[in-house]
Amino acid sequence: MGEPGLRKSTFEIVSWNVNGLRAAVRKGFLDWLLNCKADLVGVQEVRVNEDQLGDLLAGTGDWYFNLCSAERKGYSGVALFSRNKPDSLETHLKAEFDREGRLQFAQFGNLKVVNGYFPNGSGRLRDNSRVPYKLRFYRKLFKELKDEFDDGRPIIVMGDFNTAHAEIDLARPKQNQKASGFLPEERRELDRWIKAGWIDSFREFKKETGHYSWWSQQKGVRERNVGWRIDYILCSPGAKKYLQDATIHPSVMGSDHCPISVSLDRKVLGKSSYGR
Repeated sequence: MGEPGLRKSTFEIVSWNVNGLRAAVRKGFLDWLLNCKADLVGVQEVRVNEDQLGDLLAGTGDWYFNLCSAERKGYSGVALFSRNKPDSLETHLKAEFDREGRLQFAQFGNLKVVNGYFPNGSGRLRDNSRVPYKLRFYRKLFKELKDEFDDGRPIIVMGDFNTAHAEIDLARPKQNQKASGFLPEERRELDRWIKAGWIDSFREFKKETGHYSWWSQQKGVRERNVGWRIDYILCSPGAKKYLQDATIHPSVMGSDHCPISVSLDRKVLGKSSYGR
C-alpha cells in the first residue's frame, strides 16, 4: 500500500471486524491504524456508543471518524475511518435493522462504499432462530442498491457477511452443514448476489482453499488455520473494472477476525478531490 498523504494511483480500502473497538484499542488497534496506508478503513462489531468513546481514539491523527452504534449498548455497530470526509454518509435502511447499527453508506466522489455488519443467524440459544432476520437483511440491502447497481455505478459492499459462501471458504465444511454461517439458505442468499453480478473481489485473485478471515477463539484454532472466510469486499461491475488487488491479512492480530483489503485504481473516484 502507498504512503498516506501522498498522491498515489490507488484508492485502498480495508475492512475489519474488530470484535469490540475498546478491546481492539487495548490490543494495539491504534498503532495499526496509524501505520495503515489505506485511504478508508471500515470496522464492524465495534460494540461502543458515542458516550462511551471518551478519549479512546485520541491520537488517531488526521483520520476522519464516523460511528453508527446500536441502540443496545455493547452490541453490534460499525464505524468508518477515512483520510477525507465523505461527500455524504447515511446509516439507515429505513427498516427494522436500523436500531442495530449495522450499515454505513459513504460516498467518495463517484464511488459508493457500504460498510456492513450482517446479522449472525445463530440466535442466543444457538438454535439458528435469527436466520430469517439475517436473510431479510441481505435482501433489503440488495434491493436498496439495485438501482445504482443497474445503472453501472461503482459500489463496494464490505464487512462481516457472517456466511461462508462455498466449501472452499471454511476448513471443515462437512462438520458445519447445520451451523448458521454455512446453512444452504444463507449460502443461496449470497449466491443470489454473485449471480446478479456482484464480484467477490478476493476470488478474482485467489481460487484455492486455506484463506480465512475468522477463527474460533479456542486455543490453537487460529494457529492450525481452522477458519472461515466470512468477511468480504464485493464489487459492482462498475467498480470491478478498477479493481487491482484483494488481500486477506491473517498475520494482523487483535480480533478473532483479520483485516481484508482491496486496491482500486484511483480513477474510480472520478474528478473529485479524492481523485487528484
